[in-house]
Amino acid sequence: MIETKFSIGQLVKHKFLPFRGVIYDVDPIFNNTEEWYQSIPKDFRPKKDQPFYHLFAENGQIFYNAYVSEQNLLIDESKLKSNHPDVDIFFNVFDGEKYHQSKAKIN
Repeated sequence: MIETKFSIGQLVKHKFLPFRGVIYDVDPIFNNTEEWYQSIPKDFRPKKDQPFYHLFAENGQIFYNAYVSEQNLLIDESKLKSNHPDVDIFFNVFDGEKYHQSKAKIN
């Protein structure tokens, strides 16, 4: 069992790049292609032996899915809901800080 700094449904932002997102899955260690990993500039390439997070990401211009190492994430303290269209498909409750899945959708 591995301990993670962030959890599913949490709003986070990238430490260096201008985007934020909602975590929808976690890999306990790197689980992407070697080609993807090698495409990251060597000076910024994260270690593989840490949690990596799948995000519904947005940057003010586009929506996409991102795969980010734990070392490159910070908590997004803006308390603003995500505008990513997939967030409302995957989650149905936002408590002002985190998204949750609930059996009964709250309007």
